[in-house]
Amino acid sequence: MANTMSLNEKQQSIVTIAAFTASGDLDRLKKSLIEGLDAGLTVNEIKEILIQLYAYTGFPRSLNAINTFMAVLETRRSQGINDAVGQEPNPLPAHKSKSELGTEIQIALLGSPETSPALTFVPAMDAFVKEHLFADIWGRDNLDFHSRELVTIAALANLGGVNLQLRRHLNVGLNTGLTPALLTDVITVIASKVGKAAAENLREMLAESMK
Repeated sequence: MANTMSLNEKQQSIVTIAAFTASGDLDRLKKSLIEGLDAGLTVNEIKEILIQLYAYTGFPRSLNAINTFMAVLETRRSQGINDAVGQEPNPLPAHKSKSELGTEIQIALLGSPETSPALTFVPAMDAFVKEHLFADIWGRDNLDFHSRELVTIAALANLGGVNLQLRRHLNVGLNTGLTPALLTDVITVIASKVGKAAAENLREMLAESMK
């Protein structure tokens, strides 16, 4: 599959790790974690995926995935496999507030600061989105924006019932340089490794986003 796809093997693993974390399918997640490590994802890159996912799938799913990952690493160590740890994130810029940094990242991803009736109705949520989601999480620089968007899209695709947010992130992905061909490959991976219903819904949402 990897030889004929825009997604490399690491990116394919990002898709399946995110999807199975979202659904809570820990047996299939375990297999995807192993495949990701074998494909060259570092320990810290996978940690970042699972950290980010708590914001989209909730703490219980994220913590279950982290515990599964810890067990995978322990088994591999017992087998003499020493996986690359990878880079830690750099500290957030000291000269910017989290609100400033979060707004800056929002503009980089969306083209403008995010506005919506929900955020106006609950201003605290707007602050959480800017200061925590975008600054504290997306501001961690040991996973690039393209990878983070693949994480989000794959998780939302397999979470179900969140098409508004899924379309939003498909638009963000296209805005930040994820190509239609690459996103079509995400659909192919989900169809072959995750589930056909999730893949078909994602296909419909991508078609709407490209109109």
